[in-house]
Amino acid sequence: MKGRIINYRRGLHTQHTNQFIIEVEGIESKEKAATILGKRAVYTTTTGTEIVGSVSKVHGGKGAVLVRFAKGLPGQAIGASIKVA
Repeated sequence: MKGRIINYRRGLHTQHTNQFIIEVEGIESKEKAATILGKRAVYTTTTGTEIVGSVSKVHGGKGAVLVRFAKGLPGQAIGASIKVA
């Protein structure tokens, strides 16, 4: 499945640079988003390096999910595409 990185997980004063909110194509509800929990999310940099994270929880009611990476992604990853498998 393909998805798009929306933003960092953040609060009013903090920003978690290793946690991202992702919208996945074809998933528009909380119930459908719950079916992809635990799957791998792979971001490919412009140099071809793959950074792997995992889908950890549902974010909101419209099907967005939270993906945690071991290390943070670069800032230019926001708005980029990501593979969820």
